Amino acid sequence: MNKKFLLPVAFFALAALLYFGLFRDPREVPSPLIGKPAPAFTLDTLASPAARFSPNDMKGKVWLLNVWASWCANCKDEHPDLMDLKRRGVVPVIGLNYKDKRELALDVLTKTGDPYLANAFDPEGRAALDWGVYGAPETFLIDGDGIIRAKHVGPISQEIFATKFAPFLK
Repeated sequence: MNKKFLLPVAFFALAALLYFGLFRDPREVPSPLIGKPAPAFTLDTLASPAARFSPNDMKGKVWLLNVWASWCANCKDEHPDLMDLKRRGVVPVIGLNYKDKRELALDVLTKTGDPYLANAFDPEGRAALDWGVYGAPETFLIDGDGIIRAKHVGPISQEIFATKFAPFLK
């Protein structure tokens, strides 16, 4: 290729990438885990260090894994919607308490209600790292075979649940 054309072609290619990037939703972080088995872990539960939780405990069930923390403002925003899911019995929600202090997390659940069937405690965030978590909140839908079918970064709302997760429950 002629060197005269290399710079303009590179410029226009970069400009096109930037232009199309403007129209992408920054919360739509593609997950390489969609369609793959959920990463395994075994962690203490938030309520009791003597009890343990593993995704294998949910084998045969469709469930949500919700990554949350007491310090997370967006987690507080989604909390009423998670409570609504529990109240309606739509799908079991498992919490993954992320990079938090046990006493602070338990205090939040005591004051605001506990939407979780179980809550795994991940104080260093090591298990969350295996799930590709960038921060809290993030929510995954796992099918009965243990395959991740959907992921959402950011707070869950009724609309997001209806469009991203509910189709997998049918």
